[in-house]
Amino acid sequence: MAARQPFTDSDTADEAVRATCDDATTCKRFASSKGYWKDPYIQYFVRSVGERKAPEINRGYYARVRGVNILLDAFIRKTECNCQVINLGAGLDTTFWRLKDEDLLPKKFFEVDFPTVVARKIHNIKTKPPLSKPLIETHSTDSLLLDGHSLDSDRYCIIGADLRDISSMDEKLKKFSLNPELPTLLLSECVLVYMTPSQSSNIIHWAAETFHTAMFVNYEQVNMGDRFGQVMIENLQRRQCPMSGVEACQSLDSQKERFLKTGWEHADALDMMTIYGILPQDDMARVERLEFLDERELLQQLLQHYSICWATKDKLKLGLAQLAF
Repeated sequence: MAARQPFTDSDTADEAVRATCDDATTCKRFASSKGYWKDPYIQYFVRSVGERKAPEINRGYYARVRGVNILLDAFIRKTECNCQVINLGAGLDTTFWRLKDEDLLPKKFFEVDFPTVVARKIHNIKTKPPLSKPLIETHSTDSLLLDGHSLDSDRYCIIGADLRDISSMDEKLKKFSLNPELPTLLLSECVLVYMTPSQSSNIIHWAAETFHTAMFVNYEQVNMGDRFGQVMIENLQRRQCPMSGVEACQSLDSQKERFLKTGWEHADALDMMTIYGILPQDDMARVERLEFLDERELLQQLLQHYSICWATKDKLKLGLAQLAF
């Protein structure tokens, strides 16, 4: 009988990274239950609203969701839905269902995450009709291609893969009809920071090499060189979740640079405090009435340590470099 492999530090770190998926989903579930934004699907992935989250956390998630969606929706509209989306490290994200409801579905929506996360998501989709019905409605045959770690339909595909193993991920995506000729938006939210700089650089470079017309949207930590950033790193370290890629999170310039040196033509980045200040004012007024915020300085500090960086390459000359806030 083969000897069992010992449990390593990297296994522990991977498990801790997977746990960040639950943290994000729980926070989104709470914030949407308070009315920050509508997400009728997240309840099928997290049953309980859970314990109360601080108002600055809720506003931070609101800015994250709104900010990412502004760029994603603008890209889909710019391509008139003739595109594909790849959500890297998607976790229990519900974007596919929102896009279907808003008649903004791309040609195909791909999600990639650890096989254990994907198996859980597939189970939820299979057992919850409000999740499975939209997949069936957008599928041309009676049966979906399904196994423990992948689910494929005409418009939605979820794949279990390790993002650090590019060749295996690339092979799986192509097996499920990824089209390198289509304009492609790649999305990652607090994913690259848990990889080494060379691993995340490989993904960004793979994306630039694979797609001639594309946009990469990355939501992640920034300005991590100060005391607040240090505390964030130490807190995650205590949970055995090292921020292995934190060197790219030192500044907005370092975030942009990682794209510009791996084959992307144009890159821009804003911290979340700036994005928070330029979100539509009528909706901001509504959000700020939801809960009293005692510590505005804390919100400011929090938002100054997250950013959205977006990079484009545009062989088809669609005007992707003009997409911004």
